[in-house]
Amino acid sequence: MAEEVIGSVKNAIKGILENVNGNANANAKNESITNEKKPSTPEGIAVAYGSLVIMAMLPIIFGSIRSVKLHKLKKSTGEKADTMTKKDAMYFPLIASVALFGLYMFFQIFQKVHINLLLTGYFFVLGVIALAHLLSPVINSLMPAAVPKVPFHIHFTKGEGKHKEDIINYKFSTHDIVCLIISSIIGVWYLLKKHWIANNMFGLAFAINGVEMLHLNNFVTGVILLSGLFFYDIFWVFGTNVMVTVAKSFEAPIKLVFPQDILDNGLNASNFAMLGLGDIVIPGIFIALLLRFDDSKKRKTRIYFYSTLAAYFMGLMATIFVMHVFKHAQPALLYLVPACMGTPLLVALIRGELKVLFAYEDHPEEKPEKKEKKEKDESGSNSGSSSSSKKKDSKKAK
Repeated sequence: MAEEVIGSVKNAIKGILENVNGNANANAKNESITNEKKPSTPEGIAVAYGSLVIMAMLPIIFGSIRSVKLHKLKKSTGEKADTMTKKDAMYFPLIASVALFGLYMFFQIFQKVHINLLLTGYFFVLGVIALAHLLSPVINSLMPAAVPKVPFHIHFTKGEGKHKEDIINYKFSTHDIVCLIISSIIGVWYLLKKHWIANNMFGLAFAINGVEMLHLNNFVTGVILLSGLFFYDIFWVFGTNVMVTVAKSFEAPIKLVFPQDILDNGLNASNFAMLGLGDIVIPGIFIALLLRFDDSKKRKTRIYFYSTLAAYFMGLMATIFVMHVFKHAQPALLYLVPACMGTPLLVALIRGELKVLFAYEDHPEEKPEKKEKKEKDESGSNSGSSSSSKKKDSKKAK
């Protein structure tokens, strides 16, 4: 058994090295956006890629709007937001590369069926939760008054007194339970049929939630993240066959798909064009940051958001165009990153707001000097109050 595993590892590494030396172009046929299976009609191709572009734009628009609401909610409650730091952005491409290569090695060593069984179960749970969170506002607005909205609160804590920590602190209602049931039915449909519509419902839920909840704190962090993933995408698509192999083997709703032969075969079509969720969420969280920046300036126009969203659209169209001209899969971030990074910089340069753009932070961190001063003031006020209370006690004693 050990000899077989070692042999599989050797063959996997040998395949990667051969690809780095020039065989990647022959093997890479299907990553972020692909269409090479069976010849389809021009009308079918246009419908498929038009639908993918629309499905890519919607999560960014709705996710960005929801991110602004979430940002305001956390600010009003004083809750500390989880944001990506510059250090996180620098390490993210490296961590993603390790995870990608690890998956590749798993698929080379172990049977694909067993790995996909585990991944399907994992993404089923995540998909149901993500879809329920997305459907919650819609279901709440459509729910008839006859259905009571009974609140529930699950609260698990650890420790006592000052050391008390929340492990689970979740509030929900009967309406949320209805959302969970509906999402679970869709999840079971996906498990049994792996239908492309169910896949897209989960994929859209993941994308919208990702854009809403993953916050970049400032523009510089976004530039670092996009720059790193720009080279990551190029290397793993053009330099090796790793990403292509994982994309082909990975059976999970981590991509949006649409059949190119839908005009011929209807909902049972099987020749899919697809777009990876990473090509939506990564630029999406950057565009959401720009909407929060626009919102912070209290102006009527959302110039940075709309211009960068338009640039994202043009980047997607460029990806599709180049892919069809060269008949080869393209790393979408190769076109999306320059479009999404360059547009706000150009707008800021024209408007004379470069310094303002780079200085903006969702959650400004207090400088060490201010923190020390604040701590001294607090300690001074505490000591003052304690001394005054002692004086009062002494007066009472007299």
